[in-house]
Order: sequence, then C-alpha cells, then structure tokens
Amino acid sequence: MYDDGPWRQLAHDLVKSIERDVTAVLDGIDPALLDAPAEDGTNRIGWLVWHLTRSHDRNGSELLGLPQLWTHDGWHARFGRAADPDETGYRHATAEMAAFRSPAPEVLAAYHRAATQRLLSIVGSEPDLRRPAPSPTLGDTVTARERLAGVLVEGLEHAGQAALLRGLLERRAAARR
Repeated sequence: MYDDGPWRQLAHDLVKSIERDVTAVLDGIDPALLDAPAEDGTNRIGWLVWHLTRSHDRNGSELLGLPQLWTHDGWHARFGRAADPDETGYRHATAEMAAFRSPAPEVLAAYHRAATQRLLSIVGSEPDLRRPAPSPTLGDTVTARERLAGVLVEGLEHAGQAALLRGLLERRAAARR
C-alpha cells in the first residue's frame, strides 16, 4: 500500500509548504501583532505558530524516540515558559491562550525551522507508517501514519489561520492611520 517514493515526496512537500507559510507570516511582521487578538477570545498569530510548532516537535520527537527540542534544546526558556514537554497548547482554555506572550518573530521562526528539520527526518526515515504510535492526545490505537497526517493537517490549518490573521490585523492597523 505504501511505496517509499510518492508518500515520502508528498509528506516532504507538505512539511516544506507549512514551513514556507510560517516563514511568510513571520517575515517582517510587527511584533505587536503576534499577540494581538482579532476579536476577544480568538487565537493569536504567535500562539498559533507556537502551537503548530510544538505539534511538529512533540510528534516528530516521539515518533523518532528522541527528546523534544522544546526541553532538550532549551526552547522553552527562549519562550519564557516552563520545561513541560506536555505543554503544546492542546486543550488550552481561552484564558491560557490569551495569557501566552510571544517571543520575537525570529525566535518563533528559529524554533519552527528546528522542529521542521525534526519532522523531515521522520519523512526520510520512517520504515513503517502502519506501526503503532500511541499519542498522549490521540490515544493508544493510532499509527505513525495517523500521527504524521494529523501533524500535516494541523500545520496547514494553523499556518493558514496565522496568515489570515496577519492580513486582517495589518489591514485594521492601516485603516487606523
């Protein structure tokens, strides 16, 4: 069912697409926009990028059997957050999301690049996508394929949401001038 070539190329292309989209969102952004809500109670750009990157890092690390970059490489400290490998933003309440403070866009981008490399190593090395790959958020019956698919779908969704928010917030800021 899975041939090495096509699925690897497709997954690689999707991971790189997410990376390009995240880079475009962060490139030249006014840092104040990272934590600006479009409306009360809505996701913010910085939180969305952090959350999707934590998903890349956590899932990629767990699938490879490696420690998360978040704690192992000290990214948590650069974000001013606890060294909690379980904190990914999953099930964050509105208040937790609103309390999140983004680091500089360059820090968000650097963490995303590092997590992208980790995820790409899955694409290049995973021998069996059908193998069991229990997940703290998805349960005990998921496969490596299901985890990888979830990371890709969520990454595409959140990168798109962040891009939409940047456009909306920049347009509002320009209209106020």
